[in-house]
Amino acid sequence: QVRLVESGGGSVQAGGSLRLSCAASGFTFSGYAMGWFRQVPGKERERVAAIAASGVNTAYADSVKGRFTISQDNAKTTMSLQMNSLQPEDTAMYYCAAADVGWWQTHTPLLRSADYNIWGQGTQVTVSS
Repeated sequence: QVRLVESGGGSVQAGGSLRLSCAASGFTFSGYAMGWFRQVPGKERERVAAIAASGVNTAYADSVKGRFTISQDNAKTTMSLQMNSLQPEDTAMYYCAAADVGWWQTHTPLLRSADYNIWGQGTQVTVSS
């Protein structure tokens, strides 16, 4: 089976840090663009960060640039989102996602939630002031 499982969420004070992890089960990230999204009840899902299948190019939402970093391990079975300088506005359910891409997209981060077809179950991040 093909699954993504997030972990690492929790409750922190403003200015703190968390590191989220996304573990692949049944596949590796080779050939897949990866992304992190977040969602607050009543609002649409927002792309936080994305990484190309090759791992060489990344993209970030303006709201998290300079604070969040997306990465993969060398085995391409674990993806991480390092979140620093967290603010209350970062409070959300965070999801990792994967998209099967062709060779012509190997260096392209995918920006839209509709681009992704494999999703994790989510992990809650709560930031208090």
